[in-house]
Amino acid sequence: MYHHVKKLMYTVRVDEPDPKFGNMLLEQFGGANGELAAAMQYSIQGMNCEDPGRKDLLMDIGTEELSHLEIVGTLARLHLKPLKSVREEAEVDPLIAIAGGGGINLFNSMGNPWTADYLKITGELDVDLRSNIAAEARAKIVYERLIDFCRDPGTKDALQFLMTREITHMRAFSLALETMGKPPLSVGAIAPTPKLVNQYFNDSTGEGDHGEVDARGAWNEGEQWEFVEAPAFQGMKRSKGGGAAIHAQSAPLEGSQAIQEVLIDQLRDLLHAEKQLLKALPKMEKAARSRQLQTLLQTHLHETEVQVERLIECLKILGAPARVKPCKGMAGLVEEGEEVMSEGKKKDDASADIALIGAALRVEHYEIAAYTTVRNLALQLSQPQIAQLLTLSLGEEQNAGQLLDQVSQPLMSVARMPLAVA
Repeated sequence: MYHHVKKLMYTVRVDEPDPKFGNMLLEQFGGANGELAAAMQYSIQGMNCEDPGRKDLLMDIGTEELSHLEIVGTLARLHLKPLKSVREEAEVDPLIAIAGGGGINLFNSMGNPWTADYLKITGELDVDLRSNIAAEARAKIVYERLIDFCRDPGTKDALQFLMTREITHMRAFSLALETMGKPPLSVGAIAPTPKLVNQYFNDSTGEGDHGEVDARGAWNEGEQWEFVEAPAFQGMKRSKGGGAAIHAQSAPLEGSQAIQEVLIDQLRDLLHAEKQLLKALPKMEKAARSRQLQTLLQTHLHETEVQVERLIECLKILGAPARVKPCKGMAGLVEEGEEVMSEGKKKDDASADIALIGAALRVEHYEIAAYTTVRNLALQLSQPQIAQLLTLSLGEEQNAGQLLDQVSQPLMSVARMPLAVA
């Protein structure tokens, strides 16, 4: 809940209005580093914040920035006052004088409208606090420059007050970040790529064709740094056997060993599922009544044989023995399929095939789910060869499901037709 107190946080006094300076002040009213941007940035960050203490900090400072906005707005309005009545002064900024009646509006010093694009809000508290520290530092510099260009003593005093509060806010945000206990370079949850993170790329040239003089300092030398000479010329340099290579490998996935174990486990489960199908599909083909369904099941039997080979190849790539893990899910579906085939002996051709297709579709959807899982695990582990093999099998299962559905449509129409009269 906000409550407007009809008193400025700092009493403003302008003895000598200066419209040109008033225009400069608008940079801190509706500009990228101004008070409204700060007020909105901190307040919205606060609304998103789950941490009660730091939420309170953000809302406190966001509210204070609104008070600062009122101070800057009052200062600017008093300096711009001559634009209301003096032609020569109005020529300083026709936009303010004519369109705005000599008053303030949410524009910067160049007349560009305020925009929410100024706000830096990520929802990551430590990242947002760092943005806030930088925002306060930029605002401090803007106030410092305004003070340098200011001639009015009362205005200078107000700007000095506002500039000082920027430092106070910087201190508060810095301490809030420090108490989170996060290392300065610890951002987000995914770790950077080892070795690559410690490489400094010398991407600028000095004297000579390739650059002979390069500055060195704590930012690019010492135990933690590996200096990579002119990455743009690496191809030429590597052929001559010189210079450090770029460590461009992808960052290892956190817990990748555990994920690989899950992948191997899933592949073995799927291998047993497919081997069960190698035995079940010939029975389903024999039970099918329509020639089209028989052909489809026969084709998928051949696909399944290849899928088994692919799964064995995937396990080989991972260095794991191609042994199976009992797949209880497929065992249940196969058992259900045998029951459907047994009951189908008492049904007419269309009804029997429709029931058989239903059992086959359950199998296909089970396999689609399984292949989607192992394919995604392979992608996460940066195993493109395995992912490609699994993608081929996944596509075949999806296609088989679609073909089964197509075969079922005319059968359903036949089942609905009345029996022919002899």
